[in-house]
Amino acid sequence: MTELQKEIVGYVGGVMSSISFLPQVIKIWKTKSAKDLSMLTLIFLTCNITLWLTYGILIGSTPLWLTNAIVLSMVVCIIYFKIKFKSTDKL
Repeated sequence: MTELQKEIVGYVGGVMSSISFLPQVIKIWKTKSAKDLSMLTLIFLTCNITLWLTYGILIGSTPLWLTNAIVLSMVVCIIYFKIKFKSTDKL
């Protein structure tokens, strides 16, 4: 496999990973509820993504750090919405 092919696989995987969180962000935003999501899981996920982002930067892998930067921003949005909509989740 050539370096270009490896990069393409990395970017395609990155796009798929990034897109996978988008429906959840949109659903939380529309319903104004994140009550079914575990905050502990989101915290672990944030730590995991941050480590992968750091690793991608350290090894100079653009697909790896770029993907994780995008996913991290979406997970941070989910955490923000979970905190913001907490008062409405009790209704």
